[in-house]
Amino acid sequence: MPRHLLAIDQGTTGSTAVLLSDDGRILGKATREFAQHFPQPGWVEHDLGDIGASIDGALEDAYRAAGVPASECAGIGITNQRETTVIWDRATGEPIHRAIVWQDRRTAARCEALRAAGHEALFRQKTGLVLDPYFSGTKIEWILDAVPGARARAERGELAFGTIDSWLVWRLSGGAVHVTDATNASRTLVYDIHAGQWDPQLAELLRVPLALLPEVRSCSEIYARTKSVRGLPDGVPLAGMAGDQQAALFGQTCFAVGDAKCTYGTGAFLLMNTGTRAVPSTHGLVTTIAWRLGGVTTYALEGSSFIAGAAVQWLRDGLGIIKSAAEVESLARQVESSGEVMFVPALAGLGAPYWDPYARGLIAGISRDTKAAHLARAALEGIAFQIADLVSAMELDAGTPLARLRVDGGAAANELLMQFQADLLGAPIDRPRSVETTALGAAYLAGLAVGVFRGTEDVTKAHHLERTFEPHLAKPERDAQLARWRRAVARARSEATPA
Repeated sequence: MPRHLLAIDQGTTGSTAVLLSDDGRILGKATREFAQHFPQPGWVEHDLGDIGASIDGALEDAYRAAGVPASECAGIGITNQRETTVIWDRATGEPIHRAIVWQDRRTAARCEALRAAGHEALFRQKTGLVLDPYFSGTKIEWILDAVPGARARAERGELAFGTIDSWLVWRLSGGAVHVTDATNASRTLVYDIHAGQWDPQLAELLRVPLALLPEVRSCSEIYARTKSVRGLPDGVPLAGMAGDQQAALFGQTCFAVGDAKCTYGTGAFLLMNTGTRAVPSTHGLVTTIAWRLGGVTTYALEGSSFIAGAAVQWLRDGLGIIKSAAEVESLARQVESSGEVMFVPALAGLGAPYWDPYARGLIAGISRDTKAAHLARAALEGIAFQIADLVSAMELDAGTPLARLRVDGGAAANELLMQFQADLLGAPIDRPRSVETTALGAAYLAGLAVGVFRGTEDVTKAHHLERTFEPHLAKPERDAQLARWRRAVARARSEATPA
């Protein structure tokens, strides 16, 4: 019987393929990066041809590294950058526009107009989200208005909208199904997370034709089977699906109410399991669906920081002070502290709890003594400060202090960052043996659907802890650091104005 699982983690800067054994061991892993496109300031786009090629290459590389035949794949789990928006032609499968990425801010003015018209309370009540260009709804509207004839074609049912998961299932199944899962649907501003369905009233406000939208399914079931996929046999079940942050929550086995994880990728995302209750946020977070299994919906509180690993990429690509992202820790360790340097990485506005699309990055406290090492250390600390803001808001919404935090994602391998994060939170941080928990979560969901795992107890057994970071910073010093950070954030917000 085939026993290995394949996870496809389609992220913001690259696509990763992970092969997982039935006891949770990673057999092979590979990542292929692809180009980012910035047509105007604040605009971020992806070419779907580039994404498709990166997935094909990652699959080939992962199987080559694992040395196992693709014919023994029991099922495929998919996880994805979430709010990134795609609209394609149902007949040809060709996109009508480049994908608009979750980081894109072009619809900020439209979100402001919807707020000014008094609609934000309705959106928050039904979707758990705030009106922000981060989410998919206004991106859909923008594409339909920008591409000649697209709106009429959408209303006739000739076009299909999806987040990247929908497009991937379409592509991998040879166009057999147009589906999404509940977690990705919950990020669109069009989905009622309480009723569990697309909402006609919200769709009308956003001018999104219902004929454009995919069928919403659970996170663990067989949606379709592979057809004409390079490197894979036909007939492999596509059996698990969740947005990247929800997949990471599942991959971290955060199955109990109050369990929380933070994923440090291009951005950083903090989620806390709130069980079957959708806890409304009054402190700048969003309420979202964690997963849907067996007809039961589990919810989460979420805080999103738009720039995390992307700040390190900026040091590499924008400033050229490091040659690879891996060098940032050794550079930062050349100094004992960041000195007076404070880096607010608002390179794409500020997410939770501020939701300020006009905020811009800020580096403060530079003197004649400032070196590249100070900037590197301040960049890492800026990532951790953002998460401290999210944790503070989450503790207020949940009504309980955070006992410990589980971490994953590429930047979680950075020892300096993780220790500083524990110090700022005053709570221990658990890092698993594999920080690829986003991909693992997708594989676990697929494994449940095809019988590789019998239940979440089997998933928990497959999860292994590698290290715990204990906090060492005294509370007065922690409070002083956080006060400096908040002053810097206020400057980053006050010095930016709407375009």
